[in-house]
Amino acid sequence: MKNGYICEAQKLFDEMPERNTVTWNAMIRGYFQNGHSDDAVWLYNQMPHRDIFSYNTMIAGLMQCGDVSGAKEVFDCMPCKDVVSWNSMISGFVRNGFMSDALSVFDKMVAKDVISWNLVISGLVNIQELELAEKLFGEMGTRDVVSWTVIMSGLVNAGRIVEARRCFHEMPVRDVQAWNKIIEGYIKVGNVEIAEVLFHKMPGKDWKSWYDIINGLVSRSRIHDALRLFSEMPDKCNRSWNSVFLGLVRNGLVKEAHALLEKTPFQDVVSQTNMILGYFDIGEVENAVKVFELMTIRDTTAWNATIFGLGENDHGEDGIKLYIKMRKENVSVDEATLTSVLTICSNLPSLELGKQAHAQVIKIGIECFISASNALITMYARSGNMDSALIEFSCMRKRDIISWNSIICGLACHGHGEEALEMFRQMRMTEAMPNQITFIGVLSACSHAGLVDQGKYFFDFMKNECHLKPTNEHYTCIVDLLGKYGLIKEALTILDEMRADGFEVPSSVWGALLGACRIHKNLEVGEIAGENVLKLEPSNSGVYMILAEMYMGSGKKLEAEKIWWRMREKGVKKQPGCSWIEVNNNGNVFIAGDSSHPRFSSICCVLDLMHTEIGVEIFECNIELYQDFELLYGSY
Repeated sequence: MKNGYICEAQKLFDEMPERNTVTWNAMIRGYFQNGHSDDAVWLYNQMPHRDIFSYNTMIAGLMQCGDVSGAKEVFDCMPCKDVVSWNSMISGFVRNGFMSDALSVFDKMVAKDVISWNLVISGLVNIQELELAEKLFGEMGTRDVVSWTVIMSGLVNAGRIVEARRCFHEMPVRDVQAWNKIIEGYIKVGNVEIAEVLFHKMPGKDWKSWYDIINGLVSRSRIHDALRLFSEMPDKCNRSWNSVFLGLVRNGLVKEAHALLEKTPFQDVVSQTNMILGYFDIGEVENAVKVFELMTIRDTTAWNATIFGLGENDHGEDGIKLYIKMRKENVSVDEATLTSVLTICSNLPSLELGKQAHAQVIKIGIECFISASNALITMYARSGNMDSALIEFSCMRKRDIISWNSIICGLACHGHGEEALEMFRQMRMTEAMPNQITFIGVLSACSHAGLVDQGKYFFDFMKNECHLKPTNEHYTCIVDLLGKYGLIKEALTILDEMRADGFEVPSSVWGALLGACRIHKNLEVGEIAGENVLKLEPSNSGVYMILAEMYMGSGKKLEAEKIWWRMREKGVKKQPGCSWIEVNNNGNVFIAGDSSHPRFSSICCVLDLMHTEIGVEIFECNIELYQDFELLYGSY
């Protein structure tokens, strides 16, 4: 039974001509140890005679597999109980989260041993009831090293390191676990130097002692000291090496880590995967892919890390190609794989690949995972397919804040302001707490739907009721909302609020104000907004064009010319417009002014025909403006 040979044990048991209680107890305990609780219960019910060990074995086994009511039933039926019986009940209640029941059993005990006290105090420490734990610790008649270590652990977890150290000094006997706990405490509060001193004073060290102090040094960016200690570590292993290695990567020393990786005998798939993530973090995509390609063994995590990294570094198409290769090599995919693929698909102009990935999600059966569903909602929402996004959202059994944010922002982005606000209302009826992203969607929805009063209400609600500090995005949304509906003065007061809150007004907010001034022909404020954008973004061609247009619209031709001259002097060129369209599963890219498409002539003929059919008149607005501009600035 100890080695998992259940069938052999059962065979021996069945062949025994005579069995005593010890034999039955061994079988029952073995079944529990190997996860066959039903067989253990069946055999217990067949026992001709039971002793105290039979009852105690059943209580411990049932508690271990979560059958609390079954264990209570056995306990209540016991003809006589010893301290082990009571302790098994306490241990089981603590293990299964029934701390009040554990305390009730503890209070009923006539004779308690040190294990009884330790179990209850440990349970209280685990649920952070430290005050009661300390009270019981003070009432203990006899304490052992476990008692001291448990209460010290509670103090450490509560950040009360001074009291934990006092407790450590008062301990009559200290084992390696006690030393490890106080070292862990000092590392936790950031005082690695004292932890290091204690580490060197330890009379005996185990693997955890070395692992904790090396991790602590890494957390303080003392990488060289961590490497030195690692070299002194008597029993090195991959786990301790990976801790040091991960510290190097997280501290930006990716190339140094790679150099060490080539020399160490502890190189494995974990360290290589961390190497890939490290290169992606510093934007060196080529090196990350090279490490991946040189791996002799690749697990699903390595593939996932590379696909995710490519997507995050604007190499989404390469990420999709790698996913296709992954499928061809029959590597098992998981929730993380398809979540990354769907995220990449949400940034691609074509939805076809995303639909195929969705089919794969259903086929594999991971549509129940929240992250996969969230990625699907985001993908459909970004592509404008809100019907599919809403279907996916409605099918979710459980939703988190990301789910709600994705659907609210998606609806707001595509002009469904009222629906977005209705979703927000539904969200507030759940346990999900709105965050800053939620209110970006809500304020955008108000802007799209023209709900000025509601927008102002939600902006104040976010600050005063939800205690969320507005970000640049929130200020941009509210300025856009107010400005769009002609409330330019109110929009300016928002800018004053930003400065009062210690914010520098960003270009996005000035840009929103400029856009509003353009709509409502407010040249005075528009000049201020435009110049402030150009201070922050001197190469923003769109702002030059808007200012020139506003000047021309107000009859200030000379001012418009000055703007064009500034644009030319700074070497700013207007970015050409670009659009995509998918026809018969083939993507077509069109750039303004570019006639290189192989079917350009045919496309122009069709467009001319369409214009003729629908009787569209082509207006040449401000022809003088464009003629003057070409003379001054030249053709784009």
